[in-house]
Amino acid sequence: MATLPQTPAVAGLGPVRRTQSYAGAETFPPVARAYTQIAEVIRETGLLRRAPWFYSSVGFGLLLAIGGCVAGFVLLGQSWFQLLIAAALGIVFTQIAFLAHEAGHRQILTTGPANDRLARVLAGIVGISYSWWDSKHSRHHANPNRVGKDPDIEVDTISFIEEDAARARGIRRLITRKQGWLFFPLLTLEGLNLHVLSTRHLLSRGPVKGRWTELGIVTARFAVILIPVFVLLPLGMAFAFVGVMLAVFGVYMGASFAPNHKGMPIVAPDARLDFFSKQVRTSRNIRGGWWITMLMGGLNHQVEHHLFPSMARPHLAKTREIVRDYCASRDVPYTETSLWRSYAIVIAYLNRVGLAARDPFDCPMAAQYRRV
Repeated sequence: MATLPQTPAVAGLGPVRRTQSYAGAETFPPVARAYTQIAEVIRETGLLRRAPWFYSSVGFGLLLAIGGCVAGFVLLGQSWFQLLIAAALGIVFTQIAFLAHEAGHRQILTTGPANDRLARVLAGIVGISYSWWDSKHSRHHANPNRVGKDPDIEVDTISFIEEDAARARGIRRLITRKQGWLFFPLLTLEGLNLHVLSTRHLLSRGPVKGRWTELGIVTARFAVILIPVFVLLPLGMAFAFVGVMLAVFGVYMGASFAPNHKGMPIVAPDARLDFFSKQVRTSRNIRGGWWITMLMGGLNHQVEHHLFPSMARPHLAKTREIVRDYCASRDVPYTETSLWRSYAIVIAYLNRVGLAARDPFDCPMAAQYRRV
């Protein structure tokens, strides 16, 4: 069995594999019937049932929050305190995006088509194309952290594997060198990036499922937000309002999704992994209880979410106890840490990858990649 080089242990996680050392074909031995066994336990426990009252309560709470933001916007008038309303909207839109994510995984309603319709509407309210996101996210779930198959580790300003970092040129190379420290500042642009990618997808020439429905919802969404802002507020204040809203949305979204897989083992394209090992070993949970679950829309239970994507948010905590004990009994690593520690790990991981973007004389590792 191939042994991968390891970096010094990270507190609470044990040794972390270097990013250039992919999990090879024999790195993770298969766990015979592991998923079938645990899925049967979860099903018999009733943890795959829907949670209509929970999602109704969350939806009602978000409607109240939107109403509060509208009322605050009207009452504040031409005041710089409007930026607080903008920040609040960024938070509310992120929470709606969490619901769109859950509907896309068919966690909320009883049928697939109904969940898809709900997800399309919710994503449109956020300003994201559901058809674009669904394709991208489905590929991620099928092959998390697998090189060439997981779109979430493909280069997009930030490089997540060292080969991409070594190929960086121009401005991106300068960013890549310090990308760990720049990661969270760059997330202020992620909201705008999501809107641009979604619009580009909807306006592309290829077939797009629900193109006109999504274009209609997204267009109406921007009109409802931007017209009052630019009509009722001074021009500079209006631009500041939109900027704060987008920045908070981008940072909140990125800060919720980044801890889930970044810094976990990278899987080689030809690796042979059973479903259970693949999902557990590449995912990281975040400790913290119910408040973290609400803050992150259930994404803190990333291991359980990847094993049971259609599981409703309220059942993830109980499932965590079962999965963690199951992994311990079969010697399968189960990664869990605090939110702040996960951010430190992500920053360190990205900085380590970014070393490959330095000059060959500064970084022998990068020089090796440039010779390939």
